[in-house]
Amino acid sequence: MKWSDEAWNECASVYEKILELPFLNELMNGTLQKEKFHFYLQQDAVYLAEYGKILAGIAAKLNRKEWREDFLKFSSDTVVVEQALHEHYLKSNAKAIQATPTCALYTGHMYRQLACASIEEALAAVLPCFWVYKKVGDYILENQTKTENPYQPWIDTYGGEDFALAVQKAIAICNEAANETTPALRESMIRTFNLSFKMEWMFWDSAWRLEQWPV
Repeated sequence: MKWSDEAWNECASVYEKILELPFLNELMNGTLQKEKFHFYLQQDAVYLAEYGKILAGIAAKLNRKEWREDFLKFSSDTVVVEQALHEHYLKSNAKAIQATPTCALYTGHMYRQLACASIEEALAAVLPCFWVYKKVGDYILENQTKTENPYQPWIDTYGGEDFALAVQKAIAICNEAANETTPALRESMIRTFNLSFKMEWMFWDSAWRLEQWPV
């Protein structure tokens, strides 16, 4: 079994819970409150600013030239695509945004893998952001019924073919890295992947709740 199949199977129940999230279901049918979507996008901007740096940091640690080039492109594409979405929806909103507890937890988790763990674990930590968004984007495209959805640009971004190619590359790199390492490290990659996967659920849930710091 490929490492990616094993990792996804470990998280299958979490993915089902992601598809049940009210945030995504209301986004799919176009009824999501703008306040919640804008809150999500603002936190997403904070998250992606760090995610792009983490992807570039991974690139710097990779020994294979083609993998390094792929991750540098992932990093730059993340900025370009997300800036386009944020400009479309948030427009001139220049207010400084503080990371929520969930956003800080997720980016901190990935930074920890980059700084303190193996490169294989760092690769596993960033993969769910690619893969879950692609799966969710495809699911929404296949199941949405409303023809005029105010969130269609977001849906089309993650359900599109260009994003699919990036996801396939990221999965393939993780599979090769897992094949070349020890069984123990392969298991550690799955645990790291699992944590990031759960934080994907937490991120959308936190937007639904308009999460704030309790103190």
